[in-house]
Amino acid sequence: MENNPVSKYAGKNVVITGGSSGLGLATAKLLAEEGARVLITGRTQATLDSAREILGNNAVAVQSDAASLTDIDKLADRVKAEFGTIDALFVNAGITRYVPFDSMPEEVYDELLAVNAKGPYFTVQKLAPFLNAGSGVVLTTSITNVLGIPMISAYAASKAALRSMTRSLARELLPRNIRVNAVSPGPIDTGILERSMPKEAAEQTEAQMKQQIPMLRFGDPVEVAKAVAFLAFEATYTTGAEFPVDGGGSQI
Repeated sequence: MENNPVSKYAGKNVVITGGSSGLGLATAKLLAEEGARVLITGRTQATLDSAREILGNNAVAVQSDAASLTDIDKLADRVKAEFGTIDALFVNAGITRYVPFDSMPEEVYDELLAVNAKGPYFTVQKLAPFLNAGSGVVLTTSITNVLGIPMISAYAASKAALRSMTRSLARELLPRNIRVNAVSPGPIDTGILERSMPKEAAEQTEAQMKQQIPMLRFGDPVEVAKAVAFLAFEATYTTGAEFPVDGGGSQI
C-alpha cells in the first residue's frame, strides 16, 4: 500500500528560522501539509501572525531576532518546551543589502555578517542538543558565494561563510549522526522585486535577470522547499554538501 502523502512527515518536528515569509514559509507550508509540526521564527509579529494563519494548527510562530544570542537562547528554551526533540532544522533567516564596495559602511557590513553568519552558527549550536539521531540541518546559502556579483560583496561573503560552516559543522556533528547540508537558491520569485522598486523598474530588472539564467526563468519558492525537505529527510547518505536550486546559474 502506498503511503498517504499527507502524512509523509507525520510525527516529525521541524524548526525553521526566517519561516514567516519567502522560502522559509514555503518550506514550512510544504512540511506542515505533509504532517510535520513546524516552529517558525521571524522578527515581525504581524508577519508571523499571517504565516501562522496560513500554516494552521501544525505550526508554532515565535518572534525571534536571528542575530540576537539572547533570542537564540530563548528560542532553544521554547523548542524544548514545545517539541522536546526535533527531526530537522532549517536555518534560513537572512538579510540582503545592496551597497557598492566603495561605499560599504561598517554598520551595514556588521549587520550582514551578524544576521547571515553569526546567527546561524549559534542557532545550530544552541539547537543541536535537541536534534534526534538521523536528523538533518539545512543552511541557506546563495549562488552569490561562487559568483562575483556587484553591489552585494558583504552579503556574498556572509553566504560563503555559511558554505564553509556547512562543511565544518557536518564534520563536528557526524558523531551524533546529524547531517548538515546547504541549499543554494538562485533568483526565486518571492515578490521582493515588486516590493522594493516601482512596477516598471521591477519588470525591467526581472527581464534582465532572467536572461542571465540558463533556464530563462525565476525559480518558484516551492522548488526550494522541495530541495530543503529532501536534504532534511531523504538525503540520508549526504552531508557537508551544497545543493544549487538556481536554474543552472552557478553550474553551466
